[in-house]
This record gives sequence, structure tokens and C-alpha cells, in this order.
Amino acid sequence: MSRITIKEVAKESGVSIATVSRVLNRKGYATEEVKQRVYTAVKKLNYQPNAVARSLKMEQTNTIGIVIPDISNPYFMKISRGIEDEVHSKGYNLIFGSGDESPDKERELLQVLYKKRVDALVLATSGANDELIRSIQASGTPVILVDRRLEEEDDSIDLIQEDNIRGAYMLTESLILQGHKRIGVIHGPSNVSTGSDRYAGYLQAMRHYQFPVEEELQFYGTFTQESGEKAARYFLQLSQRPTALLCFNNTMAYGLMLELVRRGCRLQEDFILASYGQVEAAELLWPDMISIRQSPYEMGRAAGRILCDRLLNGGTGPYKEIFKPIMEGTENNSQ
Repeated sequence: MSRITIKEVAKESGVSIATVSRVLNRKGYATEEVKQRVYTAVKKLNYQPNAVARSLKMEQTNTIGIVIPDISNPYFMKISRGIEDEVHSKGYNLIFGSGDESPDKERELLQVLYKKRVDALVLATSGANDELIRSIQASGTPVILVDRRLEEEDDSIDLIQEDNIRGAYMLTESLILQGHKRIGVIHGPSNVSTGSDRYAGYLQAMRHYQFPVEEELQFYGTFTQESGEKAARYFLQLSQRPTALLCFNNTMAYGLMLELVRRGCRLQEDFILASYGQVEAAELLWPDMISIRQSPYEMGRAAGRILCDRLLNGGTGPYKEIFKPIMEGTENNSQ
């Protein structure tokens, strides 16, 4: 069935196309009798305005593109919810895409959303797309980075992130002060700022307390559940196992916990676990887990406020906001 056009509405209501357009857009003069004829024709024909054509004419679509590494990760969905709670009442809707920690997929999503003429983009980048991101920003489409910076820092692009170096330092320090000598570390990818910053914070703490960084105790993951599962298998096969495991994101920590449980480990007895980011399952599996409590919803609200300022008030920025890490669950975990 073909789409009903404005031309057919004009014919049904007995007025010109221009008059129909004025009535539907509430611009210009039309008598009440003419308005009623147009609305009656619209209802009878079930006419739906062409949103794409209208957006081209208005030079806005009232949509915001959100590209995050993992759409199933509660952390990123809480960021998205915070954004939505700020912008929806202002008439904006969100379009989501999951980059899956793949720069190629992320690039494709960015290109599609840009071609769809979203009014702005919010991005937690998987890396390697700096040039494209800068070109989108330069074209006049605002870009807000959340959680992660570009590989080469750019102060002209809005940024909402956590103090990842400080948070990783705090986690590492808490394990050292509890007496752990062998700390196994599950790192994230070094090509994204969260991975490199958390690694840097870990190194700072180890050097400050004059602890050696043993390569045997390093596992390099990809911020995925599978990475956590592989890390568990790796540390379990060591002849001298670590007494504590330090995991640099919540998704890897979840995979780590699941695999340890599958293999019969006694949680809090065989290992102490510290996670950058809270794991919802920890309340059941590992209630005393040490973690950095993040603020994803608040970060999303901050990004939403920046979007509204840019899109509605002509704000120019650049804006930068850094959230402080908060430690949880450090009691009674000494070894």
C-alpha cells in the first residue's frame, strides 16, 4: 500500500497543498472552517507526515545518536537513561547503537547516524576513529564523549568521564594495605582511555608501595565477559596463585566470578576480588566484593544538560566534567 501524500490531502479537503502545509505546521493564516476540512481529510486518509522530508526542511530531526561499546552493560544503559531523562522533555529522542568494542562497527554506526542527520552524537569510543569523530564535530554536529577520551586528546570536544587513574590507584592500594603480596590483574584494552588510565593508576600504586609488577600476574582482556572467564582459567592454572584479583571493569568481573564459581572456588576464601565498577550479581555471589562505585546515571544527566545547552541555547563550550571515584566494600577483606 502506497503512502498517502500531502497532495491527496489537499485534493480531499478541497484546498491547495500550501494551505494544507500551513495548517499542519501551524504557520500562517487559515480559517477555522478550512482547518477543520484539512484535519478531517488527514483523519479519513490516515495521512502521516514524512518525517525525513520535514527534518530536511527544518534542518533538525530532534534525534540524538548514542553509540556505546556494549548495549547490554548496565553501566552504559544507566548513562543512556540519564541522557534520556534530561532531553526527552525537550522534544528529543535517542537512537542507540552498540559498537561491541569494534572500531570498524563503531565507524559504521557513526557514519549511518551522521547520514540520518541526528542533531548530536554521544559516544563512548572503542578507539581508532578520532579523525571521523573530529570531522563530524567540525561539520556542525555536536559530539559529546562519555566515559572515554579520544586516543589523541582534543579539548575542543565535550567530555564527561571519571578519574580512572585515581580509581584504579585506590583499588590497588586497598589490596596492598590489606596485606596481599600477589595481586592478579585483569586489564582492559590499552587503545581506549579507560583501559590505559586504569593501568596507569595500578602502576602508580605498585610503584608507590615498591611492589614489583610481575608479568605472570597480568592478564590483558577486552572489557568483555569472555575476557573475565578466560582470566579466571589463566590464574587458576598458575602454580602459585594470586590471593587477590583486580578486575578493571564490571563486565569482566562478572565473567570472572561466574567461571570461578563453575570451577568450585570458594569466593572470599580462595580469592579476594576488587572490581572497577559494581557487579549486580555480586550481591548474591560475592557480597563483600571491593569495588569502585561509579556514577553512570549522573554522568548521563550531565551529558544531557550539555546537549540541551548546545541544541537549545546555542552553548559553545567546550565542556568537561570529571567524576570522582568512590570506594566500597573494603572492610574485613585482609588476607
